[in-house]
Amino acid sequence: MYDETNVEEERKKTMINKLISKIKATGAPIVVGLDPMMKFVPGHIQKKAFAEYGETLEGAAEAIWQYNKEIVDHIYDIIPAVKPQIAMYEQFGIPGLAAFKKTVDYCKEKDLVVIGDIKRGDIGSTSEAYAVGHLGKVTVGSKSYYGFDEDFATVNPYLGSDGVNPFIKVCKEEKKGLFILVKTSNPSSGEFQDRQIADAENRPLYEVVGEQVAKWGEAHMGDAYSYIGAVVGATYPDMGKILRKVMPKSYILVPGYGAQGGKGADLVHFFNEDGLGAIVNSSRGIIAAYQQEKYASFGAENFGEASRSAVIDMREDIAGALNSR
Repeated sequence: MYDETNVEEERKKTMINKLISKIKATGAPIVVGLDPMMKFVPGHIQKKAFAEYGETLEGAAEAIWQYNKEIVDHIYDIIPAVKPQIAMYEQFGIPGLAAFKKTVDYCKEKDLVVIGDIKRGDIGSTSEAYAVGHLGKVTVGSKSYYGFDEDFATVNPYLGSDGVNPFIKVCKEEKKGLFILVKTSNPSSGEFQDRQIADAENRPLYEVVGEQVAKWGEAHMGDAYSYIGAVVGATYPDMGKILRKVMPKSYILVPGYGAQGGKGADLVHFFNEDGLGAIVNSSRGIIAAYQQEKYASFGAENFGEASRSAVIDMREDIAGALNSR
């Protein structure tokens, strides 16, 4: 029998609701990209890891894990979410993937929302396997286990609904969410994403994808926003303004802040009038802050404190832009 009360109670448990709650609590619509590269990892961290494991893949994985852990320890209380980019871990092979999993688990222990930046997208059983591995449970005999167990995942929609629906199915079961690539922040994104579609309105491809994201999202709602969100780069604020209207109930993950040139003033149109609707990513601008002139006084030994200071500055920049609109 259909029980509307139970449905509503289940809806309140969705991960998009947790994300929004944490954004409100911290006053920081910010996600920190945990995208470690060895050139970012301070020498003393590398030295210790290599002393234990040698200059090996295991040594590199230990270094990036310890680097991540110290950054998280310094920022977990002032941000709602993190976004580890899996390629930065895959480059170190199986040890790197183990470091990815340790990072995901540690961030969840700190009650952070984890967005797995995996950009997966395939068809049929392949897409189902990606969805199960990153967001759901895999069956082994009579038992089932979570694999990487992120809370959200980024998905490439290029293969159409066949590639996205398996992720939506798992998200519905697990009360998790997606951020689907709509307009990415990289310079060459327009080679395909800006191409005009030959329909009655000659709209660009990114707008058509945005409309589809909104349709997917209509049937998969949290309290106020859908758990089917979108990725739209901060480097294209005018397009962000259009897409905000196209996807009013979709949360927008906004990469491109800081190192890629985006700043608070560029972000205003990504947010709705309620001050919600978007979460802004910064990766090396936060995790490698100690290498910037502005935060150099912290030194490599205090890289975690530099990252915390960079988060606070980013929060103030975004708040200032939103308050002045």
